[in-house]
Amino acid sequence: MPNCALRTKIVEWLPVLGMLCVVSLALSFGGVAFAAEGDPYGGNVQYREMFPADSTFGFLNSRVIIWVLAQLHLLFAAFVLAVPMLVIVLECWGHFAVSDPVEKKKWDDLAYEFARLMTTAFSITSILGAILTFCLIGLYPQLMNYLVEVFGPTMYLYATMFFGESFSLYLYYYGWHKLKKNVHIFLGVMLNVFGVTLMLVANAWTTFMMAPAGLAENGAVIDRVAAFNNFLLHPINIHRLIANICMGGSVAGAYAAYRWLSTTDPAKRAHYDWMGYIGNLIAVVALLVLPFAGYYLGYEIYMFNQQLGIYMMGGILSWLFVMQAVLIGALFLAANYYLWLGMDRIEGAERYSGWIKWLLSVITVCVLVWATPKSMQVFMTSAEVTAIGGTNHPIFGLLGVMSAKNTAVNLMILTTFLSFILYRRGNLEATVPWAKTGKMVQAALFGIGAGVVIFIGVGGYIPELWLESTKRVAMSPYQVLAVLVVIVAVFTIDVMLFKNAKKVGRIRWGEVSARSQYTLIFLAVSFTWLMALMGFVRSSLRQHWHVYEVLEDTSVTAFTPAVGYATVVVSVCVMLFFALVGMVVWIAELGSHDDHDHDHDEDHAVAK
Repeated sequence: MPNCALRTKIVEWLPVLGMLCVVSLALSFGGVAFAAEGDPYGGNVQYREMFPADSTFGFLNSRVIIWVLAQLHLLFAAFVLAVPMLVIVLECWGHFAVSDPVEKKKWDDLAYEFARLMTTAFSITSILGAILTFCLIGLYPQLMNYLVEVFGPTMYLYATMFFGESFSLYLYYYGWHKLKKNVHIFLGVMLNVFGVTLMLVANAWTTFMMAPAGLAENGAVIDRVAAFNNFLLHPINIHRLIANICMGGSVAGAYAAYRWLSTTDPAKRAHYDWMGYIGNLIAVVALLVLPFAGYYLGYEIYMFNQQLGIYMMGGILSWLFVMQAVLIGALFLAANYYLWLGMDRIEGAERYSGWIKWLLSVITVCVLVWATPKSMQVFMTSAEVTAIGGTNHPIFGLLGVMSAKNTAVNLMILTTFLSFILYRRGNLEATVPWAKTGKMVQAALFGIGAGVVIFIGVGGYIPELWLESTKRVAMSPYQVLAVLVVIVAVFTIDVMLFKNAKKVGRIRWGEVSARSQYTLIFLAVSFTWLMALMGFVRSSLRQHWHVYEVLEDTSVTAFTPAVGYATVVVSVCVMLFFALVGMVVWIAELGSHDDHDHDHDEDHAVAK
């Protein structure tokens, strides 16, 4: 129908027109502000402000403007990086791993529905990136001149990769039902290659500002390759890639939850329940390894410069890590809660309902240990500090060190994995002759893994073992290794154990509590807020430097903001992000209505 197609095109351009209006207004106000400062046009200006400090919008200083724009751009970039990964995995699974034609179409339709979110989100990401670039050039001209000198060639590479990603994304989406499946999958793979390359290039710019390399003593560029491949590039690459997958999967799950909550049609609820489960599954799988990537990044920051590590974990930023701990604990609780609620839709899963209280107990204790700070000074009066003999509580202070926290997070990961294993076998009964032995081996692996984690953690308090900090740090990777071995070994056994298993009941997709859908939305918001919070921490490590110990920040905002102020700005970024995501979902819904109208017209034509 021409009207539907026209309406879709108009709606797709609405965010573009809105963003252009914002840019035009910002540049107009900015032009007035620049003129008011009396700076010579083309002069050697270091900093500019878009709004005069004594004006109505004076609170929007250059730092806040760049902070909000950069955070929104990074959040949308994470989303448009993760969703294509999710889509290509679903499409390949349906095409190569599923033989039944009905099931093939089911997986293909699921992948296509997730893909609907990509086009508008990509446009918003691009527009935010353009606004950010223009504002950086206008507000921080000297910094941008320096970065162009260092990374000029890679900026051309970035532009080329961006063109490749744009071309492949739109061809991939609009050619979904028109291209041969193998060609279409190849386009999806190339889309992800371009997207990951873009992330790697941008990460080099970011990590160079934290860990500069390839420079002379005066800050001049002498080795662009070393500047690009700096000390923190690969830790950030690993951590950000996993975090992006977490966030993308959780936001996709929240989209499905919204669709589930907004319909009463049982068939649609079944579809969106399954869709939300798939999105959340990918997010939780990435969550299981995300703490390891975070520890690796923190370890590398310490290795590069101990002062950065101490400032991060022992200074003002340490309280943000307490907030991070609370958020991560809430994420693990919510992820398990969703799995436990999901057992209600599985006939036969009631066999494992008795496990939930024990799993909840373990996770609760681990979350409390994980969130316990080493110093209680902020929570106590001076009299209370005197009463306990210092800022460290004689008992709870022991839980504030990394031996306890490493142990707690590894046990949370094992417990979450056990919840998934119980969910997975909810309506299945093993029929292989070695079923009893296999389950005993799995139980033994869980016990041995937990024992190793606890033993290494307790050993961090014993002088005869590894109380000394260097030894304690050296032992922590073995906790990670033990958990990873358990996950791989148990899951491998589980796949073989329940191959061709007997089904004792069916999965009633859609017949689940609304609380499970609100949990999916909570997970998406928490992931996003956590990413924005940790983005502030990473940026603040540079303190009063644009490029650490190379290019100093001499502006009036060259200081670390208070924790309360930072969390307010982070929260505003998250609210703006989800407002824009809401617009993306609205446009995706309009597109789905047009597809339905198109299918109805085809069916009507065939009937004639």
